[in-house]
Amino acid sequence: MARSALTRDGVLDTAAALVKEHGPDALTMRRLAAELGTAVTSIYWHVGNRESLLDALVERTVADLGTLRPRGGDPAERIVSVAALLRRALRDRPHLVAMVHERGLTERMFLPAQRALIHEAHAAGLRGARAAALVRAVQFQVVGHVLVERNRERSPAQSPAEPDLWGAAACTPADADPELAAALAAPIDTEAVFTAGVRALVAGLLA
Repeated sequence: MARSALTRDGVLDTAAALVKEHGPDALTMRRLAAELGTAVTSIYWHVGNRESLLDALVERTVADLGTLRPRGGDPAERIVSVAALLRRALRDRPHLVAMVHERGLTERMFLPAQRALIHEAHAAGLRGARAAALVRAVQFQVVGHVLVERNRERSPAQSPAEPDLWGAAACTPADADPELAAALAAPIDTEAVFTAGVRALVAGLLA
């Protein structure tokens, strides 16, 4: 079967996949050409040199985060949905987001999500400083949670681990509340923690 014609979008798709899996240092023109089964000169023809390629990946990442669409039957649910979509977008492409930050485009990347939050804040009756406070609080909640998740995933194995610290044999202030101790000893459902935190934050800000 004949190989499909090389396109700019195809080059960017493959480059993004390499960065997503291995980080930007793994993205060389030679390796990209090997992944695509083409010559390095063909890649230059479509996207320019490596810096131009990285710039194009950054622009694409910024554009991707501009496609978040709120869901839900009321402003509170739609705000929570924006937060969840933003968290997923940041978690799905950490290396690409880091590249956006390094090129000074972080604020631009967050602008579409901020606009979506402003729309929902207005729909809920918030204006001025109260609406701005909601936008900032939700944004910081998302970014902070993602950073904590990433740090936990990359940290070395803990000893003692949480099951040891909160297990039945441990002497803790939770002894009088075995259900609490069992819950703290269980694996953390980070998505459930995130959703509970955002819902509580939004409820408080909209009250």
